[in-house]
Amino acid sequence: MAMEETRLNKYLASCGICSRRDADGLIEQGLVTVNGETASPGMKVTERDEICVRGKKVGGRDKKVVLAYYKPVGVVCTERDAHAEKTVTEALGYPVRVTYAGRLDKDSEGLLLMTNDGDLIEAMMRGANRHEKEYVVRVWETWSEEALDRLRAGVYLEELGVSARPCEIERIGPKTVRMVLTQGLNRQIRRMCRTQGYHVASLKRTRVINIELGKLRPGEYRELSAGEMRSLYEICGLTAEK
Repeated sequence: MAMEETRLNKYLASCGICSRRDADGLIEQGLVTVNGETASPGMKVTERDEICVRGKKVGGRDKKVVLAYYKPVGVVCTERDAHAEKTVTEALGYPVRVTYAGRLDKDSEGLLLMTNDGDLIEAMMRGANRHEKEYVVRVWETWSEEALDRLRAGVYLEELGVSARPCEIERIGPKTVRMVLTQGLNRQIRRMCRTQGYHVASLKRTRVINIELGKLRPGEYRELSAGEMRSLYEICGLTAEK
């Protein structure tokens, strides 16, 4: 019986090496070999092939792991940065290589989903999918309803040259709101607030798609339940099964 062939970039993603897009970059740079030969874009492989990235053999496809991690303030969402005091992978200390799907800046805290499934990362990061992310945002000033209405409608972010999508905002205190966004622009909430003359004092992400931060404390993580995994993959148009 012939073994199933899989595109090389998809295979590398399923092994938890990186996303498919990043795998394409590694292949184009000549950093991937298959059975001792430099890999070419678009080629297909099977479990029997010997695949190496930067000279290191890639193991078989790992069991899919997804973690809910409470990133503390001060931890940097990067895997390698000589100038970072503490990176997210160092802070997490999980035995299986995982990476984040949707970063939080150094001064923000809250829920990060960490996984070894590159396909899931790619599906979650695709802006066209409009996956929800929920935040609790406190500013130094007292919110006016007019400013909140303008943010709800979507404001133009001059520094990025794009408009933020309309979003849900619920006031939960004089200076605190709950925001639900469907895009992930760089430092988006901080930029949105500045367009109205407000400055963020604290920012916490409490939900990503169907996964909630819940009772996790800063620095803690938990593996998703089977039900959470199944729902997350279904929402992302994937299957949690191998």
